[in-house]
Amino acid sequence: MLQPPGEPKPLLHYFAVGHEDQGKSEWTAVDWAGRAGRVAESPLDGQEPVEAIRPLSLTKMKTLGLAPGEVRELGWRHPRRWLTG
Repeated sequence: MLQPPGEPKPLLHYFAVGHEDQGKSEWTAVDWAGRAGRVAESPLDGQEPVEAIRPLSLTKMKTLGLAPGEVRELGWRHPRRWLTG
């Protein structure tokens, strides 16, 4: 979750991270989130500040053009096409 300037509380922000290891993916997302704004420091309404939604299969990564080790900022909207299939 990121808190953009002028917002009263952090908002969900999504990243696609091409690492197999969940911990490495989450820390990589934190690093990238820090570039976009202030990262939430603690859970808010039961939501962790950084949380992997689900692993991306190699097939899904290839279909959407995400190379292993690459990070793509997906924005504020729920990334449906990244999470289907």
